[in-house]
Amino acid sequence: MIRILLASIAFLFIGNAQAQDQYAKSVLDEVSIKYDGYQTIQTDFTFKAVQAEGENYSNKGKMYMNKAKQQYKIELPNQDLISDGKTQWFAAKEDKTTEVSEVDNSNASIGPNNIFTFYKSGFKYVSSDDETVKGLGKLTVIELSPEDTKRNYFKIKLRVNKNKHIHDVTIFDKSGARYTYTINTLYVNNPIPAATFQYQKANYPGYELVDLR
Repeated sequence: MIRILLASIAFLFIGNAQAQDQYAKSVLDEVSIKYDGYQTIQTDFTFKAVQAEGENYSNKGKMYMNKAKQQYKIELPNQDLISDGKTQWFAAKEDKTTEVSEVDNSNASIGPNNIFTFYKSGFKYVSSDDETVKGLGKLTVIELSPEDTKRNYFKIKLRVNKNKHIHDVTIFDKSGARYTYTINTLYVNNPIPAATFQYQKANYPGYELVDLR
């Protein structure tokens, strides 16, 4: 059962990173101010994995978030992840099982549920050269390294568009794999029904509940 949340390891910057840190911080501060102004967020995203052995796969998903209550729902073709802020439900559609656990709001894992906030603490960062993407123009590139050396990835590449929104996040795993979350559409401050963040048994008929609390 493959979860969409990924672990991490340490990365050491080389060269004249210190001179670039202030610019990287200013960009991240602008991104943070932008997202802090949103109460709810809805996105369509793409998750792409490139394995070290050459095997690649990608999925499209949807994410709903109520920031004030730390609630979210993530929908992928093979799994759903739902949290009401206290309890988390992980529904594996192929196995028809739902794991129930206490929510983990730490930044130990990076996924759609904390893609807009993970960089606020626990990371060192440095700016890199801008990159140009067709149809989007120039993207500002920030590279981050976790301060916790026990994590399983060594670098995160964050690209920010001209509106100070995150375009994508690429996670470089120690195994040689790369995982990228790309934000395709972004809708903010729209009402989201409270039921969105509750596990509805009727939507998962025949699923076995596994309580891990």
